[in-house]
Amino acid sequence: MQELNYDENSEVLNHKDEVISFKCELQENLQKAMKEFVEEHPNWDQYRILQAAIAGFLMQKGFQNRDLTRLYIGNMFSMNFKD
Repeated sequence: MQELNYDENSEVLNHKDEVISFKCELQENLQKAMKEFVEEHPNWDQYRILQAAIAGFLMQKGFQNRDLTRLYIGNMFSMNFKD
């Protein structure tokens, strides 16, 4: 099975916000599902999925922050919010 690309995403790096990279291990089933999703939805990539998932999780747990909300909505609906 082909592994997902963990190289820096130039689209993400062009944003004003600071980007912090980290490595994490994913269960094979999760990686496979994410790979299949990206193949079927070319406007998504693994960076966008993880950002939306983490932001959504934090929002569900009650963390309220305007920047986090913008990140979540921006990732879910392909929007780029300007200040």
